[in-house]
Amino acid sequence: MAASVGNVTDSTGLAELAHREYQAGDFEAAERHCMQLWRQEPDNTGVLLLLSSIHFQCRRLDRSARFSTLAIKQNPLLAEAYSNLGNVYKEHALWLKPDFIDGYINLAAALVAAGDMEAYVSALQYNPDLYCVRSDLGNLLKALGRLEEAKACYLKAIETQTNFAVAWSNLRCVFNAQGEIWLAIHHFEKAVTLDPNFLDAYINLGNVLKEARIFDRVVAAYLRALSLSPNHAVVHGNLACVYYEQGLIDLAIDTYRRAIELQPHFSDAYCNLANALKEKGSVVDAEECYNTALRLCPTHADSLNNLANIKREQGNIGEAVRLYRKALEVFPEFAAAHSNLASVLQQQGKLQEALMHYKEAIRISPTFADAYSNMGNTLKEMQDVQGALQCYTRAIQINPAFADAHSNLASIHKDSRNIPEAIASYRTTLKLKPDFPDAYCNLAHCLQIVCDWTDYDERMKKLVSIIADQLEKNRLPSVHPHHSMLYPLSHTFRKAIADRHGNLCLDKINVLHKPPYEHPKDLKASDGRLRVGYVSSDFGNHPTSHLMQSIPGMHNPDKFEVFCYALSPDDGTNFRVKVMAEANHFVDLSQIPCNGKAADRIHQDGVHILVNMNGYTKGARNELFALRAAPIQAMWLGYPGTSGAPFMDYIITDKETSPVEVAEQYSEKMAYMPNTFFIGDHANMFPHLKKKAVIDFKSNGHIYDNRIVLNGIDLKAFLETLPDVKMKGPEGGDTSDSNSALNMPVIPMNTITEAIIEMINRGQIQITINGFNISNGLATTQINNKAATGEEYGLPEDAVVYCNFNQLYKIDPPTLQMWANILKRVPNIVLWLLRFPAVGEPNIQQYAQNMGLLSRRPQRGTCPARTAGRCVPGHPPV
Repeated sequence: MAASVGNVTDSTGLAELAHREYQAGDFEAAERHCMQLWRQEPDNTGVLLLLSSIHFQCRRLDRSARFSTLAIKQNPLLAEAYSNLGNVYKEHALWLKPDFIDGYINLAAALVAAGDMEAYVSALQYNPDLYCVRSDLGNLLKALGRLEEAKACYLKAIETQTNFAVAWSNLRCVFNAQGEIWLAIHHFEKAVTLDPNFLDAYINLGNVLKEARIFDRVVAAYLRALSLSPNHAVVHGNLACVYYEQGLIDLAIDTYRRAIELQPHFSDAYCNLANALKEKGSVVDAEECYNTALRLCPTHADSLNNLANIKREQGNIGEAVRLYRKALEVFPEFAAAHSNLASVLQQQGKLQEALMHYKEAIRISPTFADAYSNMGNTLKEMQDVQGALQCYTRAIQINPAFADAHSNLASIHKDSRNIPEAIASYRTTLKLKPDFPDAYCNLAHCLQIVCDWTDYDERMKKLVSIIADQLEKNRLPSVHPHHSMLYPLSHTFRKAIADRHGNLCLDKINVLHKPPYEHPKDLKASDGRLRVGYVSSDFGNHPTSHLMQSIPGMHNPDKFEVFCYALSPDDGTNFRVKVMAEANHFVDLSQIPCNGKAADRIHQDGVHILVNMNGYTKGARNELFALRAAPIQAMWLGYPGTSGAPFMDYIITDKETSPVEVAEQYSEKMAYMPNTFFIGDHANMFPHLKKKAVIDFKSNGHIYDNRIVLNGIDLKAFLETLPDVKMKGPEGGDTSDSNSALNMPVIPMNTITEAIIEMINRGQIQITINGFNISNGLATTQINNKAATGEEYGLPEDAVVYCNFNQLYKIDPPTLQMWANILKRVPNIVLWLLRFPAVGEPNIQQYAQNMGLLSRRPQRGTCPARTAGRCVPGHPPV
């Protein structure tokens, strides 16, 4: 670093003192005396140069540049000032990615030589044919960013001397800077043709070919450069990068090591060598190389970022975050570091901060497909389906061969029940990346949803093989625990799949660095009451709530305090209202997206037993249980299998569902109910159905499908006022068993029943007859013109109806074949399935026909959506 003090007349002693202190390394004292001298003589260029050098040595580069600039203002021809400023720019270059270094070094060279520009111009005015001088002037203009002027200089030099290889090479640099890569390649090739020993031209040709990803010609150019200069470390490093891109990892490693041997302080080479070692699986050696690169250059942004990746994979999330943030402190415009940091923040549940960093990555690099795809994942987790869809679509627009983005797009379609679109995207994914287990297994699940059983046995065989391989290698299986029950997997495999997902929950909470909770050891804090918490995403219009909505209110308030923790927002239904009203405490955790804070809330409530009603179903937050928010944690109702998780203590079940002899297939202890763990709420939802009668429209009293169900609060007293009421059983005959649930009072047609019929036809909710209120419909909360009949749904009046109102994905070929065998042997039998989803209907209809069954649609098109389905009769057409 230049430190010439120049001539000092009045303060020679002070200047000499400052210079001696600088030479001795006492930069603080040297700066103090220089500043004293500068205040006396602000135009003293020698003092300005010395201050520039002091600040450079102290790594205060901005101040160093400032004093160099002041010196240049005082004397535009002061070479030392340009040199100092050039070194500042070169130091800045070491902080940046390799792609930026050459530009800063060239700019530094231009500043050093800028004082010669006037001499170049004067020389050319004297003799315009001095092509070497004109080319050098072009170099200055190019480095200063005046590309069109530089191009004109090179073209003029070539016009003067056609075989001037240097000008051809320099012209290429201009074309490359302007994005005209093919013109750049052409001019470099022209340069090496004119001068086969032109080292720089071969290096630059290799660089631009590398940028164009023409790897075979890149290798040839770099090898030619090395034949001219065998010990050129940078060329060895560039050649190693090409080998790495080609997947020749061992050759890349050897070549990086040769570059380091030639230039031991080559931090870029250490970083790139680490990348190759990591790719090969030598993580320990890679980590050592990253650390070496950082010892050589503590501000090496790529090494900071890549070392952070290793720390993250090792589970050292805190250190990974520190390194990502350090990389961004050094190089704020580092798109990859923003994206990587965002990914960790997303894993920690800090979704808004993650989103901010993804947006920064995209602002810096608008074609960063990975950042778009990962931002889509964050938005999906934030329930912004449209935002996620747009991100995945944009990632694919940028990189149509981006298999992960296609898979993510398929996933959002699958979650949105756009199954045909999901199938198409998964198939595209597998064309791009055939060995993609997640995509294959998700495609298999989509095909199961729509009952597409083409090549079913082969597909199941491959799926089982994938899972076996993943379990053997201790990888997270590509089949979700909830879906594992659909496939021909062993109980051992199913438990292992659940175990891996349980461990995944533990991995997710490890990033929170939360200490374990201390739990109460007695019931003193709760006044002797046991505090029970129910956690579910299904407190609303969902089968889980249909079954258990009355449970919170059935606890003995003297012995129990009930907490219900909702994982989903209020859907405004009566089911949600009932649970909210009857629980002692109802907490909406959907408003607390951070798992750590949500678990804190549960722990603060002092819950003794926490019940997991989701398991691995949609909407679950098992991380709350992994954090051990309560001392005792149990599975119940919502999930039919084991959690496989060490943080779940019990599963509430029964001996029919979970026989004692298969207890080893559960990770939890069995908490057996005396009869069944399964509950239903029909007695509470439809209590009026215990008091019902039918009006016999037909005089013979035997056609049950043409009756109206009548509900009444005081039905027994009302019936006593009517003549000729008879009790009839399901076969239409009289019965004396008035206690049988299957027996109903039958009211013959008369003037009173005509009034009831008129009520029904007019759609009235109720009427008063003989002083009694008579309700119309199947439930007091519904208004139906009349009771549903088989005729409405296209069901034969004399048929026996078998129903399966599950989603169609729960049916597989062996199950349907078993049903078909039954249907074909029983007269007048019908199988009734839901269009759930409708897109699966054509497939299952075709399979049913192939099995010898005939199908027909319901005859009435206005069936309630919840029961609209397809009838599959087991006999010839009716």
